[in-house]
Parts: sequence; C-alpha cells; structure tokens
Amino acid sequence: MERKMMAQLIAWKDKPGRKPLLLTGVRQCGKTYLLKQFGKEYFEDFAYYNFEEDDTLSSVFDYDLKVERIIDELGNVIRGKEICPGKTLLVLDEMQVCPRAITSLKYFQENLPELHVIAAGSLLGVAIGKGGISFPVGKVNRLQMYPMSFEEFVIADGGERLIRGLRRAEINQPLSEAYTVPLTKYLKLYYIVGGMPAAVKQWTETHQMEPVMEIQDEIIKDYADDFAKHAPLSDLPKLRLIWDSIPAQLARDNHKFIFSHVKSGARTRDLEDAMRWLVEAGLIHQLFLVEKPQIPLSDQADFSSFKVYLSDTGLLCRRMKISPRAILEENDQFVHTKGALTENYVYTQLISMGIPAWYWQSDANAEIDYLIEGDADTIPVEVKSADNTKAKSLRLFCKKYKTPQAIKTSMKNVGWSEIEETKVWSVPLYMLFDVERYVGNETAPDETEATPDA
Repeated sequence: MERKMMAQLIAWKDKPGRKPLLLTGVRQCGKTYLLKQFGKEYFEDFAYYNFEEDDTLSSVFDYDLKVERIIDELGNVIRGKEICPGKTLLVLDEMQVCPRAITSLKYFQENLPELHVIAAGSLLGVAIGKGGISFPVGKVNRLQMYPMSFEEFVIADGGERLIRGLRRAEINQPLSEAYTVPLTKYLKLYYIVGGMPAAVKQWTETHQMEPVMEIQDEIIKDYADDFAKHAPLSDLPKLRLIWDSIPAQLARDNHKFIFSHVKSGARTRDLEDAMRWLVEAGLIHQLFLVEKPQIPLSDQADFSSFKVYLSDTGLLCRRMKISPRAILEENDQFVHTKGALTENYVYTQLISMGIPAWYWQSDANAEIDYLIEGDADTIPVEVKSADNTKAKSLRLFCKKYKTPQAIKTSMKNVGWSEIEETKVWSVPLYMLFDVERYVGNETAPDETEATPDA
C-alpha cells in the first residue's frame, strides 16, 4: 500500500548534510514495513535489526560507542555480511529498548556521516520523554509517522483516479456527483476502518467488516498490553482510567478533556504523567486552547485547557462501539456520535499533513474547532459533520479579528462565501487532504457566485 512518507524518506536519503534519522510513531502504524520496503527498493543492501526481537543486540552498544566496532559486529559478526557506507541502509528498530543505541546516533553522525542510519521505535517518544538518555541533540533528523490518511486509504482501496481528479480540480468550482457520491461513501468507510495498515489491508482484500473489527480489537488489546509492559507501575491504573475515559469525553458537547471526569475527585497533577505517557506513545493527541489568535499560535497556548483525540478514527469508532451499519445508513446511533468522529478525523488528517492546530473559545461560548497558521495570518477552520454549514462562532471570530481567510469543512460541496471581509472556502471533509491548496490562496473568487449560507 502506498505511503506518502516514502517520498520523505527518499528526500532524506539524498539530502545534503543528512543526519541519522529518528522515526517515531504509534505502534502498528506501518513503520517497519515501510522501512523494509525503502531499504529493499532504494539501497544495494539493507541491514535490519530489531531490539525487541533480539535481546542480545543491546550488548553491542554496552561496550563502547565507537561506530567502526559497532558496524563491524552488527555486520560481519551478527549477520555475516559487511555494512558498507553509501550502499547499506542500517535500520535499528524498537530502539527504546536500548538507550545507549539512541546515544550512539551522535557518533554515527560525527564519525560516519556517509552511512545511512534510521532508528525507529513505537515507544521511542516515551523513552526520550522520560529522560535519563543522553539524547543526540542536533545530531539527528526526525520524522513522525501516523496511521494511513484518508487519501492513502482511498488509493489503497482502488480510488486513485478520484484522488488524481481532485488534485486537478479548480479550487473554486463545485465537484460533480462523479466525485461527491463515491467520496462520501469512502469517508464513511474510513470512519469505520480507519488508517491502521493491518485493518486497511484486511478491508481492501475482503471488503468484510467483521475481520476488520477483529484486527482493531487486537490492536486495542496490544495497546493496553503495552501499558503493563512499558509504563511505570505507579502510572498503570491512571493510564487505564484515562484511556478508558476518552470515548466518553469525546462524546460530550464541547469535547474538552476534564480530569475530574476520569475519576471522581481526580486532580490534574495526579494524572499529568499518565497523560504525557499516552501522548509520547503516539496513542493520543492533545489540542490546546488559544485565547488570542496571534501568530505564532504556540506562544498563545493555554496548556491547562485541551481536547484529546485518538490517533486513529477507526479505533475510536470501534471503542465507541458504533456499528458499521449505523455509519453507512446514518441512523440515530451515528447522528449522536458523528460530531466526535468528524472532529477526530479532521485533527488526525491535519497533523498527518504536518499542519499544527489549536482551538479557540470566547467568553461568549463561541468556539472555533481549529486554528492553523497561514503565511502571515491565523486561519480559522470550522468543522461541520453534515451539510448544514451555518456557523455563528465563525461569524463572530471573523468580525472580531478581521481575518482575511477562513475554511469551513463539511459534507457541502466546494465553494466560497463571505463573512464581513473574510473569504471563506468550503472544503468537503473528503477533500481535506488538499486543504493546503486553499491556505493562503489568493484566487479571485469573483469568477463564481458566493454560496449564501456563510
């Protein structure tokens, strides 16, 4: 299955001044498969080592961190074949098991920069975040991998022609039913299947929901097992409480995460470490509040107020126990939960594209779902789960801050409207992967008529 990150790996391979690459990402998002594919297709030789599968590998790094000795032992001694800089891709997987191997990347960069080295791990973020590791600051390049995006899902399921067509489409012209009908169905399917590669592969091969849900249940169980294997014992009960509370918290009207809803009487400081562990493991994402939408938004963030989303919308759907039929037929069960699924979907798509986001609230209870940064301005992104796109909060925001551009994403077709002096693009949820074409776009909208329901 095609992954867009392959292009980033190829760019890293040929990058002047390339450093060892640190690849992180939630467990089972496809890191190992992609790295093996990359090594086999783009290098003469591929040397792969997994620290979880072979607990003797750590001893190679225990003696010293001289890279010549390390690659000699990994190559000539362990696999019986020399590791050749310029020809071999060296992949060190599940490196969180061996902190000294993480430290060794500094010496690979300084003493053997011509060797292509990738260090990967599903819990690398946890290992680095908890400290105690001499991290090679400034000596590594970093990439974060996520579950398959909606665009990747559609391509994997045979819809590449639709994606190519959308890429060619004019950004201010409505789409025909040749696009809207199949892409609406694909979006519902993505809410159910999500982007975990094993689930996507099962779907594309069988088009049966039951085996997909079985795989999702296995992944969810594996995540829970990771708590017991890798988290501090003192945090284990808190991890499970937070993990179990997320679907219910997302089902609330404003989706804001409330620590006291995890456990009656729970205090923020008692649960912060467990929350951080889940974030660093890539299992959840935090979306922080900004009160003043001024660039850079990160300087305006209130880190005490946030929402929490799961890393994969398909897993959220499974954990919320929403039946596939409810989504496909849009019955009452889906109506009551589609707001949470839609917001989770939008946020995971934004971060998979490398677009940081925050949310905004006013004293008048107005709320903008996401704020992103354009070249010089803050761009509000309003999310609607259906085709009713009237947005009082967006109107208030545009009037107050005179933002030149805004985006509404919903099930409504491509179009544009005006609020005060703000140009508002309508970007369908199934076209969100192309949102970067709209951000900062100065295309004159007077070539078409504005939609009336801004």
